[in-house]
Amino acid sequence: MPRIRIPPKNFDDYVDHFPNDVQRLLKKMRLTIRKAAPEATEKISYGMPAYTLDGILVWFAAHKTHIGFYPRKSAIIAFKSELSSYKGAKGSVQFPFDRPLPVSLITRIVKFRIQENRSKKNKK
Repeated sequence: MPRIRIPPKNFDDYVDHFPNDVQRLLKKMRLTIRKAAPEATEKISYGMPAYTLDGILVWFAAHKTHIGFYPRKSAIIAFKSELSSYKGAKGSVQFPFDRPLPVSLITRIVKFRIQENRSKKNKK
């Protein structure tokens, strides 16, 4: 997997650095997140695609064997049982290239993060 040395300017610039099969997965992630959060703003944060709506919602990135999805620790905890078949850490999960992307699960996680961000905003 190529290493991106210069921070990408936008999603298209980010995706262009990867093989076609990985590009398809990245584009599918993007479309899934955009459908779940149509009001979110897309940007590059920490060198990877990110979405914001009342704060950061999620990030994702291509790695050697998987798409890393970073929805924050709270979402990983909230969806622990559904994510149990995937490798992950405190605030991340790995979706392997050799398995279909769990579009429905990603959608629910993004919507959970929207509600979480709005709830925090409303408390202020």
